Amino acid sequence: MSADPVGTTRPPSPLVPPQPLVRPVPPGGRAAWAAWAVGASVYLLAVVHRTSLGVAGLDAAARFGIGASALSTFAILQVLVYAAMQIPVGLLVDRQGARRVLLLGVLLMSTGQLAFAFATSFGPALASRAVLGCGDAMTFISVLRIAAHWFPAARNPLIAQLTGLVGVGGNLVTTVVLARALHEQGWTATFAAIALAGAGIFALVGLVLREGPGHDRRTRRSSPAPATSVGRQIRDAWAEPGTRLGLWVHFTTAFPASAFGLLWGMPYLVEGQGMSRTAAGGMLTLLVVSNMAFALLFGRTVSRSPRSRMPLTLAVITATALCWAAALGWPGGRPPFWLLVVLITVMGSNGPASLVGLDYARSHNPAERLGTASGIANMGGFVGAVVTLLGIGVLLDTLAGADGTHSAEAYRWAFCWLYVPLAVGTAMILRLRRRAGH
Repeated sequence: MSADPVGTTRPPSPLVPPQPLVRPVPPGGRAAWAAWAVGASVYLLAVVHRTSLGVAGLDAAARFGIGASALSTFAILQVLVYAAMQIPVGLLVDRQGARRVLLLGVLLMSTGQLAFAFATSFGPALASRAVLGCGDAMTFISVLRIAAHWFPAARNPLIAQLTGLVGVGGNLVTTVVLARALHEQGWTATFAAIALAGAGIFALVGLVLREGPGHDRRTRRSSPAPATSVGRQIRDAWAEPGTRLGLWVHFTTAFPASAFGLLWGMPYLVEGQGMSRTAAGGMLTLLVVSNMAFALLFGRTVSRSPRSRMPLTLAVITATALCWAAALGWPGGRPPFWLLVVLITVMGSNGPASLVGLDYARSHNPAERLGTASGIANMGGFVGAVVTLLGIGVLLDTLAGADGTHSAEAYRWAFCWLYVPLAVGTAMILRLRRRAGH
């Protein structure tokens, strides 16, 4: 027994184990929407950066003195960098917080775009796009992490789709505003202006954004994440079947529209189907509009019924496979206009369906490794896009005519490559769904 200052005795105090950190329940509400809006503004800027070269392909070929093969390297490198950065970015988000990662992302994107604005040769331009791709890779996962801190879990599928919808808005900004500015203001002025726009976004994130309720710089220093090695963090996330299921859902649903929109859609429609560039541009706009509509539909559906995730995923995969089978199987390789409209409308569901994969990763992992798991899942679609871009390109080169052009029949056989990653991805989804309890 021990004595207190007034001479009385008291029993020894039992050892009280340290209490785990109790995370506040995400409240939603105006503060949550404000935090998400700041993060989403970074993602919108990232998509403008990402798609800026899409409207400047001919200008880039003339400026750098390159052909089609070298020009396609820009798209492939950007996707490769994005995919390779997903796990490192997820680890950074888990350990340093989404706010810091967003600030670094804006800095890298602005630096890369500014260097691209003044580049006059292929090598420096390619390096600047790689830097830009690193910054771009830091945005989407960070916004999802902020949403997970601010919104109840049931709202996260809808928030993810709305974030994707913001990205589609960035694509429209590129198509409508950037294309006109490039024509009127020229290369350097246009790309430098995009780079300098990052200064305002950087200030907005630095001054306004909080990662979650009661979450500020002081909170982050006083309650660090559990000390887990990088290897252990990745292994734990990968060991969870829901993470791997999320990766293969993202892989299988995202790549058809990604490969079509990033590179091969315009050549397929113009060279393979005989459309004018204006008509082909209208079809790619249809892909964007369809994406927006499906994003709203899928977001509401999954938020209301999480059990709808797997039926929705399999429906999108099946519909995409059937539409491509009808288009590629059409006599002569030139399907009618109405079938092309149906095909592109269905492919608009690919991007929104891929976000279901990220929801699997989120719902099967604890908060301390959410960024790592999301990074693993988010890597899937971009790996699939690279495999598809390269596969179609190699087949087109093999089937090219003596003058280097490609017939409708060449495009028909080259696009059959889509079924290789589609079959692999579908098989993996069916294998993992049982392990993950779906």
